[in-house]
Amino acid sequence: MSDEFDGMYDTFKALLDTFPPSEAVKRLEMLGVDSEVIQRIRERHEQQTIRIKELEEPHAVVLGNRDTWYTGPQAKDKCWPAIVDLLRKDGWPDDPAIRSLDESSTRVVSLLNHPKESSFSTRGLVVGYVQSGKTTNFTSVMAKAADRGYKLFIVLAGIHNGLRRQTQARLAQQLVEPNPSLWSQLTMVEKDFTPHANPASYFGKSNKTHVLCVVKKNATVLRKLARWLEEASDYLQDCPALIIDDEADQATVATKSINPLILDIMSNLPRSAYVGYTASPFANLLIDPSAKDLYPRDFVVNLPKPVGHFGTEVLFGRYALDGEDPEQVDDGYDMIRSVPVDDVARVRPESRADIEGFEPDITDTLRRSIEYFWLVTAARRVRRRGNPHSTMLIHTSVNTAVHNSFKRPLEHLLRRTAESLDDLDVRSRLRDLWNEETTRVPAEELGEKKVEFDELEPELPGVLRNCRIIMDNSSSEDRLDYENGPVVAIAVGGNTLSRGLTLEGLSVSYFVRAVSAYDTLLQMGRWFGFRNGYADLPRIWMTDELAEWFRHLATVETEMRRDIDTYMTEAETPLTFAVRLRTHPALRVTAAAKMRDAVTAASSYGGKRVQTHYFRTDAEWLRGNITAARDLVAAATQNAVRIEERQSQGRYVFRDVPHDVVTDFLSAYKFHEKSPENDADLITGYIRKRVKAADSLRRWNVAIVGNPAGEQFSLTDKVSVGLSTRARLAVTTTDPHFADIKTLMSRRDAAVDLDGDTAKLTEQQIMDLRHALLPDTGLLVLYPIDRTSTPSPTKKLRAPLNAEEHVMGVGLVFPEPRQEDSTVEKYISANLSGVRIEDEDYSMLVEGEDA
Repeated sequence: MSDEFDGMYDTFKALLDTFPPSEAVKRLEMLGVDSEVIQRIRERHEQQTIRIKELEEPHAVVLGNRDTWYTGPQAKDKCWPAIVDLLRKDGWPDDPAIRSLDESSTRVVSLLNHPKESSFSTRGLVVGYVQSGKTTNFTSVMAKAADRGYKLFIVLAGIHNGLRRQTQARLAQQLVEPNPSLWSQLTMVEKDFTPHANPASYFGKSNKTHVLCVVKKNATVLRKLARWLEEASDYLQDCPALIIDDEADQATVATKSINPLILDIMSNLPRSAYVGYTASPFANLLIDPSAKDLYPRDFVVNLPKPVGHFGTEVLFGRYALDGEDPEQVDDGYDMIRSVPVDDVARVRPESRADIEGFEPDITDTLRRSIEYFWLVTAARRVRRRGNPHSTMLIHTSVNTAVHNSFKRPLEHLLRRTAESLDDLDVRSRLRDLWNEETTRVPAEELGEKKVEFDELEPELPGVLRNCRIIMDNSSSEDRLDYENGPVVAIAVGGNTLSRGLTLEGLSVSYFVRAVSAYDTLLQMGRWFGFRNGYADLPRIWMTDELAEWFRHLATVETEMRRDIDTYMTEAETPLTFAVRLRTHPALRVTAAAKMRDAVTAASSYGGKRVQTHYFRTDAEWLRGNITAARDLVAAATQNAVRIEERQSQGRYVFRDVPHDVVTDFLSAYKFHEKSPENDADLITGYIRKRVKAADSLRRWNVAIVGNPAGEQFSLTDKVSVGLSTRARLAVTTTDPHFADIKTLMSRRDAAVDLDGDTAKLTEQQIMDLRHALLPDTGLLVLYPIDRTSTPSPTKKLRAPLNAEEHVMGVGLVFPEPRQEDSTVEKYISANLSGVRIEDEDYSMLVEGEDA
């Protein structure tokens, strides 16, 4: 009986190739299959769909109860098994890498419509990480969709020829070459779309092949494709189409030329699914969901971070988010090297007027970065594993004339170094550089074995012989080509190297270009990705301001992804999806045009912690905050219902202080202007709203947290504590009086006014306990910090605080509201008037076919 049922279930699965599940059931009924058997078939299919819907990864938020028709690969499939074979040959392990890819691509395909539905127009978004394998994911989605009957596949591959060619080559290799009889190609590696005379030869009933078209987002090309599809409309009624938009935040959102053309193409396809892929979805999530546009109204999928992926957080560190223990948030690896501000004008023109005749200097930092690149390449040759290519990126400007100006000085440096390798002084300098770098990032910490200088030295002549200087930009003939054997290259470029394009074996970057938006900045990070065999060796030379921007961006990105996951676990739909994006004083969230539909973001402090981590170090500013703190402690002493002195712990708690004592302090205390989340007016406004609306936050506990072993610091005649130590991040900035201590409050400090042993409680347990015991009471914590604050020897990325006076840190803990919370508003845009920036150049969107 079981074999008979299995046979009927196989019949049902075969019917699913032709009909959606509900229609397939009707066909079984027409065949006279017993109703009990049909019910068992439906139950088994339902179990398989539930397994897909409830996969732990990836998380997805979906509109309505979409019919999950796809339950995974079948034995008769051709395209997906071919990809698996190729990945195994490339060394991918079945578990976890291939299994994770299988599950995540299955989840995306399950959210598409059944290809035999009479009509559909789906909009979805897949969020990945920069250089994390998004192309492999969408190739797998295409393979599985092809195995189930999708016919036309259009891939929008960025705005540059380089990325389009790279994408075409990968899709041809992974989809077409293993099954050439199953595919027809409208585009080739060296040929973007041009109209083909007879659409019937591709879409007529006699042609059973899948059709692949890889185009760049260029108005001329997309217009031709839209017209050709319009002419082919007689053949497209039965043509299920999948449009993959790679780098979906770039040029797709709010562009007058590209956005309408994508919508035109979709209007010619009665059965079409549009799926955007991006690592920086800021623009996509700011489209008006109610507009007839490309907002991902049907689904958003959040891909898991792959094992071994180098991301923003790994390299730059980040700040603690609400609910995290700050002590568990790392500073990142010591891989960022500082480019002095004075060097910037020597490697990029200060204005457009200076471009003509500009020639860059090989500054000390640029020379060190290049020499280190040669050393890294030699060390990787000693290790003899991982990616065979080795690339360095120099990115200072979008201007092609500036790129080309680097060629002569770089070739001169290469030639001179090759000729002087026998010079004892040169060898000594290279040895010192290598020993310094390998000491700062020990190989063992990243699972590698250190290569000694004496081991790599014999490889250096061959590295220099093989090294090419390549100007890769929209006007150059010379391009990075990884198809013809191992490459050693120093690539100088701009936008062509800044999006989507994979720089194979990238190990060193010299990056001083300032940009204005989160998404552009994140995509500039070509150094993100996988570093198998050389995880200890990558380095980035950049200005300290840029490093601080990336650290902020790592925090924004982590918070955004956590928001997305929160929506996904709270049964929201994409139409009620409103991810909050924290602002930065010198960066836009995305290009202004893409924020037309963005609204003022309502922000609540309910259940959150606010803490200062940016400070000025000049005496006048610090003295003002010390005065404000002393006035607060004096007022708290007079007004508190009870005062608890815990000298052994270096702590005081003043209980039930009136809220106006706190708001008076906030009006006197100066937060650093770089801290948009620490806005005294917003915080004060929020407190007053809650006092008025809910009779909450009327009373506060004020605490002082010090170090019992530190030098005593007096706040009043009767109140003194030992000074705490908070070293700053070891960066130099244009502002000599700026310090970033990164984290002020510990988890324990958020429980300073709670009774009992709270040391082992998690952050969430502390907030739950606060909600139970002090549901309407706020907490303000003062931190007197030692002006010197020398870091412990283990903190490699820290430096002494070296302030002119002692520093007064402030932390605030807000209780969860009992009812709908009062909110305060802050625009997500930012003032860019003081920032010199170069935005992405979109002229190629509307230029001719060769753009």
